[in-house]
Amino acid sequence: MKDHVHTNIQKEVMRVLADKVAIVTGGASGIGLASAKRLAKEGAKVALLDLNADKVSEAANQIRAEGGEAMGVQVDVSQTKAVQSAIEQVAGAWGDIDVVFANAGVNGRLAPIEDFDPEEWDQTLSINLKGTFLTVKHAIPYMKENGGSMIITSSVNGTRVFSNFGMTAYSASKAGQLAFGKMAALELSNYHIRVNVICPGAFETSIGERTYPNEEQLENIRIPKGKAKMPTDPGKPEEVADVVLFLASDASKHVSGTELFVDGAQTLL
Repeated sequence: MKDHVHTNIQKEVMRVLADKVAIVTGGASGIGLASAKRLAKEGAKVALLDLNADKVSEAANQIRAEGGEAMGVQVDVSQTKAVQSAIEQVAGAWGDIDVVFANAGVNGRLAPIEDFDPEEWDQTLSINLKGTFLTVKHAIPYMKENGGSMIITSSVNGTRVFSNFGMTAYSASKAGQLAFGKMAALELSNYHIRVNVICPGAFETSIGERTYPNEEQLENIRIPKGKAKMPTDPGKPEEVADVVLFLASDASKHVSGTELFVDGAQTLL
């Protein structure tokens, strides 16, 4: 009887990502940090990759203070060699990689198409779309043998919403991520790597800090919206983290090539 009780207790405390290695880009704040904390709480060793060296170091310290295992790595996800080096660093420290959450992104410049600076267009797509490609590309060699889960943060913008004027670069990058994720899911299925895309709606994050609207120019193209209230308030990053945990775990082992809208039905209005 005692042995049976002891076995049940062990099962209850078994964490779903025990001994797994996870990478989270854009891991210093918002959805990235909330997800990194959630993965670490379930036993994963979590590498946080972020452009801000101080913030990513602080974020890793937060996870360690809560009893998790984490490292912070400063990296510009739009730079090939930097991404490759960061992923090599993680694999060198912890071995093969099991989970990749390609989450880093910016809103970037918001402007009418006519006024959009091509360099600012390139910058947004380079961080959001190229950054996702580079993260996935350089993680594959460390996931091919044992498989795993890749999760990409896209958005409702460019996938289900097209009325946020001035966000053509951002929306194009997010639509590109969705298409890339579906193609990657099929290609990487040979290695038992599943790839899924989450599309958050309005959430309380710090992405607004890297948003640069030209209000005067945008006023020329805005169309007055109705007065209907959104069916839900903005979500919290932790609510996306729960979805990320599901996709990272074996609970989603037969889910790949799928987009999940995480917006409380906001974009159905």
